[in-house]
Amino acid sequence: MEAVTFLIAVLALVIAVLAYRRAGGTQDLRRQVESLSSATESVTEKTREKTADVLQRVERLIRGKEKSSPEQEKGEDNPPPRA
Repeated sequence: MEAVTFLIAVLALVIAVLAYRRAGGTQDLRRQVESLSSATESVTEKTREKTADVLQRVERLIRGKEKSSPEQEKGEDNPPPRA
């Protein structure tokens, strides 16, 4: 009985390997991985660009507020006296 079970298990393994090869095997998996990695790289690049744009806008906003501090605004309202 054990021999029959072992023979069925080996036969099932052989059938599984043949089905795997017929479905594409490792070549298909490699193509899928390469496709996913290229898609991931493009998404990463787009995310980097968007992050850089946002940081640049924040920098402009912060630096713009530094220029319009209350002390500087007082200086602009009262021009220096003419000699």
